[in-house]
Amino acid sequence: MTATDGEQGGAYRDPGPRIVRPPAPGQDRPRLPSSAVVQRFTDAERALHWATAVVVLACALTGLVLYVGPLTALVGRRTLVKDVHVVAGLAMPVPLVLAYAGRWRSSVRADVRRLGRWTRADRRWLLSRGRDASDEVGKFNGGQKANAAFVAGMIPVMVVTGSIMRWYEPFDLRYRTGATFVHDWTAVATWVVVTGHILFALADRGSLRGMLTGRVGGAWAERHHPRWAAEIARRRTPDDAGVGEPVERPLR
Repeated sequence: MTATDGEQGGAYRDPGPRIVRPPAPGQDRPRLPSSAVVQRFTDAERALHWATAVVVLACALTGLVLYVGPLTALVGRRTLVKDVHVVAGLAMPVPLVLAYAGRWRSSVRADVRRLGRWTRADRRWLLSRGRDASDEVGKFNGGQKANAAFVAGMIPVMVVTGSIMRWYEPFDLRYRTGATFVHDWTAVATWVVVTGHILFALADRGSLRGMLTGRVGGAWAERHHPRWAAEIARRRTPDDAGVGEPVERPLR
């Protein structure tokens, strides 16, 4: 009896199912050209960011003057500083309300949804301080989402506790004491977060340029926000205009 083709040289061995290995992460996704320039933020989004930054910094600086005795003596005019502090504090929610109320709200809402959507990759990125899951970062990384969450929680806490401290007559002493405690420690945390935010922005010129001009380069997007860059690169139809749409003007 002659051996079949599979039996030549010994017993037949079933090779089993063929194993097809998936491509490495990011290997099969579309990429942006390094020379591309894309819109990262609309005018409304940048106005929201800078208006919020102005009122938060105004609160932080006037609060520091009111809290630190030597600064109070140096600056003087405590009543004026206190009034500016109160007005700036009450104004903190206004930029977001206006951003949501206008016809420009679609881009703002889209980014708010992105900031509120946490993934496992975001948590890994945050816990590793950017060393892990860097190839899975979307438009916002875990640090940016954590910063936005802090600010979103800080504003109502500071408005409520500050109002109790300013118009204290209707409130019992324990509420006023508690409000002062929460207000002071939230202010300390705000100083830490805002300082870190500014330092990170100054260290990343591409990120700062995006908030100043609304536009970033393709190479920066690929390096820091690869999943967002892939999302932009997939856009092919004229109906996809808006944030992320390639623009013709060069970066300066």
